[in-house]
Amino acid sequence: MPNTPTSPAAGHLLTLLQLTDSALPTGAFSHSLGLESYLDTRTVHDEDSFRLWLEKFLSQSLAYTDGLAVRLAHEAAGGEDLARIDALVHASAVPRQIREAGVKMGARMLHVATSVFPTKELEEYREQVASGTCYGHPGIAFALGARGAGAPCADTVAAYLFSTVTSLTQNAIRGIPIGQNAGQRVLRAMHAPVLAAVEKIFALEIQDLGAAAPGLEIAQMRHEHLRARMFMS
Repeated sequence: MPNTPTSPAAGHLLTLLQLTDSALPTGAFSHSLGLESYLDTRTVHDEDSFRLWLEKFLSQSLAYTDGLAVRLAHEAAGGEDLARIDALVHASAVPRQIREAGVKMGARMLHVATSVFPTKELEEYREQVASGTCYGHPGIAFALGARGAGAPCADTVAAYLFSTVTSLTQNAIRGIPIGQNAGQRVLRAMHAPVLAAVEKIFALEIQDLGAAAPGLEIAQMRHEHLRARMFMS
């Protein structure tokens, strides 16, 4: 039998696969991040309208918030830098439900990452959150866990973006609803937009963190006043 040496990249690849798995207990399945408001108005009502919404969400919101936060956290030198990134990404989440979703999912991601991929940096961030110095954010915890496993920054950003796209697609399958095959077509169509978003993120600066998409923010604010809801945000 021929030898099958393990690739040096296999370690961080497996870490990224685990941290982005839909079964990771972060509670992402309970959040639509504003999508449900668009379902309520029928702006998003089928596969094509959802794919268009998802592309806009990725390029006009996610890239400037969580995506940029992941890159900055991966590049951060230490605790003070992480605290600044944490404060900025929290403050940039103007809709209340989105801020709360970030804190809740951040706590779960931090707990999982610290338990499964413990590093000194993750433990320090956990202590900052426990002391109230930081709020906790899923992208920051994700970045620290991935960096600890040796994942390159670009791979880490791409993995986080695609995991968010995947989570929202699963929620669209339930919420619109569209079929599983339609969901897979949407995910395949998002490969190029995700890579384009990664390229954009590496051209941004920290002052770009939280750049707003006003229409999305308004939809996210409307969500808590909907007559009926499937999702928490």
